[in-house]
Amino acid sequence: MRFTLPEHKTLTHETVIPIRWGDMDAMGHVNNTVYFRYLEIARLEWLYRIGGPAHPSHGSGPVIVNAFCNFVRQLEFPGEVLARHYIANPGRTSFETYVVMERVGEPGVVYAEGGAKTVWTDYAAKKAVPLPASVRAFFG
Repeated sequence: MRFTLPEHKTLTHETVIPIRWGDMDAMGHVNNTVYFRYLEIARLEWLYRIGGPAHPSHGSGPVIVNAFCNFVRQLEFPGEVLARHYIANPGRTSFETYVVMERVGEPGVVYAEGGAKTVWTDYAAKKAVPLPASVRAFFG
C-alpha cells in the first residue's frame, strides 16, 4: 500500500540529516525504523522554529495519531539526507505533516516520503484543543 502526498502543501523548511553508521541494519542499508526518526527530526525542527511546545510541561502541544513512510530507494552510509518538510490539511485541532527525503547530491531523486497526522492536545485533559495561532498562521 502506498500513501500519496497531497498536491497542495506548504513547504516549511529543509534540513540535512547525516546518515550514521548505526542507522544501518544487517542488510547494509538504513533500517526502515530510522526513516521514522528522520521524519521526526524534520517535524520537531519546524515545531521548535515556530516556538511550538513539544513537552507535557507546556500544557498543550502536538501528538502524532498516525504516521506512514513510503520507501522508494535504499539509503546507505555514508551520506546525508535532505529532508523537505511540508504541512497541509489544517482542521480545527489537527494538521498533517509530510517529508520528502532525497540524498544530498542527488537533487530530485526521492528516496522516501512520509507523513503524520498531528492533533494539538491538552496534555493534562488528554483532549484535542484548537490549533494555536502560531501554527494556524502557516496555513494562511
